[in-house]
Amino acid sequence: MRTSLSLLSGGVALLAVLPFLLSAGLLNAAVQMLIAALFASAYGLLAGRAGMLSFGHAAYFGVGAFATVHGMNALGGTGLLPTPLMPLVGAGAGLAFGVVAGWFATQRSGTAFAMITLAIAELLHSLAPQLKGLFGGESGISTMRMPAWGLNFGSTTQVYYLTLVWVLISLLLLHFHTRTPAGRLTLGLRENSHRLRFLGYDVHRLSVSAFAISGLFSGLAGALQVLANEAANYVVFDPAVSASVVLNSYIGGVGVFLGPALGAALMSFFGYAVSDTTQAWLLYQGVLFVLVMMFMPQGLVGLGGLAVSRVRRLGAARALPLLLAWLLAALLLAAGAVFLVELLQRLCSQDYRTLAAQAQGWPPVNLLDATWDVTSVATWAWPLGLMALGGGLLAFAHKRLRTPEDAA
Repeated sequence: MRTSLSLLSGGVALLAVLPFLLSAGLLNAAVQMLIAALFASAYGLLAGRAGMLSFGHAAYFGVGAFATVHGMNALGGTGLLPTPLMPLVGAGAGLAFGVVAGWFATQRSGTAFAMITLAIAELLHSLAPQLKGLFGGESGISTMRMPAWGLNFGSTTQVYYLTLVWVLISLLLLHFHTRTPAGRLTLGLRENSHRLRFLGYDVHRLSVSAFAISGLFSGLAGALQVLANEAANYVVFDPAVSASVVLNSYIGGVGVFLGPALGAALMSFFGYAVSDTTQAWLLYQGVLFVLVMMFMPQGLVGLGGLAVSRVRRLGAARALPLLLAWLLAALLLAAGAVFLVELLQRLCSQDYRTLAAQAQGWPPVNLLDATWDVTSVATWAWPLGLMALGGGLLAFAHKRLRTPEDAA
């Protein structure tokens, strides 16, 4: 417990000093990471704790975003809801829409529930471009952050701290919810809803409450997105937004409270860091999701917990070198796979096919600040050799890290 509190305190302290360490561009990326973390945490309450898989959570994110942009334009940052309190509008809109949509969606469970949530989000995504008065059409609706409380919110630093405060408050409230009787009953929805019904609880009402609370914090995340961008577009209802929060949450680990937040932050930074470098970054994200689901169903956070348990069972002197070998093996496999994907991506591109037709052969490929002859065996031996070496080292480390409890 003391170790967890120390890590959390250190993480909050690091977040507090980030504006002094990062450039303006990276600070903007940090704002997006915080928003993604809150959105994933809201989704984690529904999918992880309540066990209800939603495929259309962009609906509540988008409703909160558009409610906020209309509120900012209507109130002008004055009155009872100045700019720092404007996320309450998005939270209220997300809660209201979550109650209505949740009442219908939770009439069913499993696949039917997932399809209903997807249909609701697709309905909004289809209607938004047509309802120009409400959603602004394809151009969307713009707004402006107005001064309040002695702050002008014109700098990225002020927007970052405003976002950070709201995200930390939201995470505290979500964690508090897990400690309440309603939050513990929400966990019962995932474990055994039939037993809850047998004990006399209104399962449908509990499901709606979990859905609505998730919608509330999703709407708040959408509101923070508007405060950061000073605009809202119907793209916030795009299926890709719903898909990304599912992937981020499960990559991080929906079984742990902060798992979705960490997964979303990491994947948001990954997208920022590599999206301008390679066209295949979405492929890498998808491959990582598949690998996590197949071999690490508890997510990346669960992988960290597994490493700690191995240190406790085997001892630090034995486990740490094996864990480092496992990490090195993963890096070798990743390096080989990335090299191979990038090489194939360039070979399959239209530009390369045009050059090949003009040269009537196979021109060399520029990759990693070097030129590679695609007809040479050595070019293909590099990635395949790295993957073979990584696979062998991974098998060795995995075998040595196994304990008698795993064999049983």
